[in-house]
Amino acid sequence: MSADWYPGIKAFSMYWRHAPMLQQTFETLEREFADENDACIDAAKGFVECACRLLIQELDNPLNPIEKWPDSPIRNAHPSFSNLVSAAFRLMAIVERRDDPFSKVVSQHYSLTEALGKFCDIAGTVSHGKEGLSKRLSAHHRRSALLAADAIVTFLHEAYREREPDPVRTFEPYERFEASNAIIDGHTTLRAELDNEGYLRAVVILPDGEEVPLAVETSRLLFGVDREAYKLVLNACCEAKAAAPLDTEVA
Repeated sequence: MSADWYPGIKAFSMYWRHAPMLQQTFETLEREFADENDACIDAAKGFVECACRLLIQELDNPLNPIEKWPDSPIRNAHPSFSNLVSAAFRLMAIVERRDDPFSKVVSQHYSLTEALGKFCDIAGTVSHGKEGLSKRLSAHHRRSALLAADAIVTFLHEAYREREPDPVRTFEPYERFEASNAIIDGHTTLRAELDNEGYLRAVVILPDGEEVPLAVETSRLLFGVDREAYKLVLNACCEAKAAAPLDTEVA
């Protein structure tokens, strides 16, 4: 067996390495796969579900959530595997019209989704259970299931990466917006000073001269930008506080 069977799953996991549940599911998949256990099939299906939930959460519009759509595939509290995949496809608007030739490609991924779901219904050893004396599946079965899961995840991941995330709602890190960051940094200037209340008063000056005022505590700035600097400053301030003479009231 070869880890090359699921490069798309590995790439998705690396891209969303800050998503704890996704990482736990991926670790389970890799462990069961390395041990040549049939449970890797269920773990692969679980990874697809987790990936779809993550993308739905990332792309969904809180003002018009997909679960409220009249024809939403995830209207109920416990959507099926295929419905989760369908919701992810819908939110990315991959197919613009029904006669789009690309819809045939999408339909094949739906077929993969259905096939993988049925495969796990029969062969899944984690969520469905099997008789203790049942025979283990062959490496061919495990390989087929992983290839199907990897194809779905790869398709969703590549389609997602072609989109520009909304910086207001996204769960992606600052580094994801490299091009946008460069534009802002190259066309604005920043003026900043501390006020009497300890807030950093910053003013972003736009290219046309308009100013955007900001206010943030020093601690919040350090915590959000540089945790090591936060710790360094905290230690220095604690030492200064301990060394300062105590104020005493004179009776």
